[in-house]
Amino acid sequence: MSGFVLNVIGDGAEPALFAALELGHPHILSPGHAFDLPLKTTDTTPILAEARTVAEDLKLDVNVVAIAKRKKKLLIADMDSTIINVECLDELADMAGLKPKIAAITERAMRGELDFESALRERVGMLKGLKLSALERTYAERVRLNPGARNLIATMRAHGAHTMLVSGGFGYFTRRVAEAAGFHAERGNSLLDDGEALTGEVGTPILGRQAKLHALEEAAAHLKLDFAETLAVGDGANDLAMIQRAGDNGGLGVAYHAKPVVAAAASAAIDHNDLTALLYLQGYNDSEIVTA
Repeated sequence: MSGFVLNVIGDGAEPALFAALELGHPHILSPGHAFDLPLKTTDTTPILAEARTVAEDLKLDVNVVAIAKRKKKLLIADMDSTIINVECLDELADMAGLKPKIAAITERAMRGELDFESALRERVGMLKGLKLSALERTYAERVRLNPGARNLIATMRAHGAHTMLVSGGFGYFTRRVAEAAGFHAERGNSLLDDGEALTGEVGTPILGRQAKLHALEEAAAHLKLDFAETLAVGDGANDLAMIQRAGDNGGLGVAYHAKPVVAAAASAAIDHNDLTALLYLQGYNDSEIVTA
């Protein structure tokens, strides 16, 4: 065998769907939902393309994954639209009656069409004067963990992995989300205030694309891990550097329900399933998944 598997995840996932590819004997991770098919060649690109064509209308996530060091020892995750269901800045904007204007800038920044730091400063500037109570309301009323988030973190922690939430969003939210999901650590940007309302400024240095990459590199070095033992996941352009660093070095760089520019550059993509899929990508089976 080649040292790679074709990993398939989704409701109704059955090895028989891919019988024409003449791959190895299936290893079932979750009956009717997730399995691996061993590959017989290291030239995986044509097989992946053909398998994705087979799965095109079936809402299955199909990826090629290396077997070596498959269960990762470090998880670095984006927050907004990855671990949680919303973009916090857009929801704050809604509290100020500015959501359409600010959300349009967010979308362009996440697609890689705008410089992240400049776009962040512009959007935060529009929120000058917003009462601090809006942050509490936003968290309580809008922010929810995405399905599978707690199980992902609990399972990886149970198997000895270090988990870190790294966001271009704000510490007010990263601290709360990290605690709710069970992350070991978190990093985010600082919204500046005068004790009553936002000043329209963000603390420096701004945590953006390079800072996320640095968090991955710093954590891997501290834990004495090589990048093949890391998993980086996100959905926007500011996640690209960390996703590529993990994926290009034998680890997992995962585009999660991501913008096209991210999906095109990632080593794996999850478009149809919840965060539990990141466990199946690592070869975990149902009996190993911790329900949190």
